[in-house]
Amino acid sequence: MKNHIKELRKSKGLRQEDLAAAAGVSRQTIIAIETDKYSPTLALAMKLARHLGSTVEELFILEE
Repeated sequence: MKNHIKELRKSKGLRQEDLAAAAGVSRQTIIAIETDKYSPTLALAMKLARHLGSTVEELFILEE
């Protein structure tokens, strides 16, 4: 699953640490999500979307 988290995070001037703290996860988790090495749970995806002012559908792209 691809995502736009890194681009949106940077456009909002947030560091990985900032987003991780807001979502209640480690910076390593944010790195793994941004590099498509980890697909977050729905709850985490919703937290990320809320903090980034986006929707889950806008953040993540399901590749079939």
